Amino acid sequence: MRATREHLDALERIELTSFVTDRISRRSFRRFIDQSIGDFQVLVVNGEVVGYYMVLYRQATQLARLYSLAVAPAHRRKGYGTLLLEAAEDDADDRHCLFMRLEVKTDNLAAQAMYHKADYYDMEIRPEYYEDDSDALVLQKLLPRYEIPEGSNGDQRLVPYRTQTTEFTCGPASLLMAMAYFDIPSADPHHEELEIWRESTTIFMTSGHGGCGPHGLARAALRRGLSVELHVSEEGPLLLDSVRSNDKKMIMARVQETDIAALQAQNIPIHVGEYTLPQLLDDLNQGKLVVALISTYVFDASKAPHWVLLCAADENYVYINDPDQEDYPWQSPTERQYLPIPLAVFRRAFGFGKRKQKAAIVLSRP
Repeated sequence: MRATREHLDALERIELTSFVTDRISRRSFRRFIDQSIGDFQVLVVNGEVVGYYMVLYRQATQLARLYSLAVAPAHRRKGYGTLLLEAAEDDADDRHCLFMRLEVKTDNLAAQAMYHKADYYDMEIRPEYYEDDSDALVLQKLLPRYEIPEGSNGDQRLVPYRTQTTEFTCGPASLLMAMAYFDIPSADPHHEELEIWRESTTIFMTSGHGGCGPHGLARAALRRGLSVELHVSEEGPLLLDSVRSNDKKMIMARVQETDIAALQAQNIPIHVGEYTLPQLLDDLNQGKLVVALISTYVFDASKAPHWVLLCAADENYVYINDPDQEDYPWQSPTERQYLPIPLAVFRRAFGFGKRKQKAAIVLSRP
């Protein structure tokens, strides 16, 4: 329940018996209560306050901070700490926060064990963080999780995850994940990843190895038995703007024109114009998957084109399988499957370049 002034005596006792330094004062407790700052809840068992948590929020961010969590010493080892932590996460999730972050003393191994068991991962050490100059371990957790829609009878399975094995094969890795989901076998995915890249590369898209173009990826998907629709923001070759060499632009254009002609010859729909969010949601709700071109700028300021696989969506998030080998700010080190991307963030990320050129390859069962 929400903390009130009636709980102040109990809160002060818990604080005095739980912490040696950096205690929250009675005056601060009262201010949090009176000003309704964040989510400040107490756990009451048989009429006694046995613990509390405080979650604070920073305006215009999707980061929640677990400011404090404590259980009275007499009531520890009963699961109350975990119960409070889960309730705190639910509060932050209800506010559509992506992450919960917290600090704990580096020598508080019991608390660290609880957080690690709850899937928090270590971020960094902050030296001399506390009043007694002891260090703090910063931990973080990705909160939202994709939930199977009601009415699916539990028969829906998640799209398998695959990491790209090179820095330039995000598109082929995304396509391989879709193939696995639609039960299209690959005898040697490691080899086929490069084979798909060879079929669909634009040759000179970036310095070094070229990346894959949407028309080439669509052709590669078609060759492997998938049903394909292509949405592009403009007619003709894409992704030429950042290429300075006219010779390279000419070669890229010729490659893509060949792919476009091949798709047209097989009557593959190429929709020119805006691929809207309602269209995306409708395609995903029909059980289709979408390989989409995004810019990584909104995540790491690198302005790199990147292909990801869009697997599902709800009213708050688009869930992606990101094949990239590196950690982006929204990722935990161990999980990249069905990563929740807020709809507003996805809108900014969808497309590449100054003209926001967009491409989406909609895939379904043959």
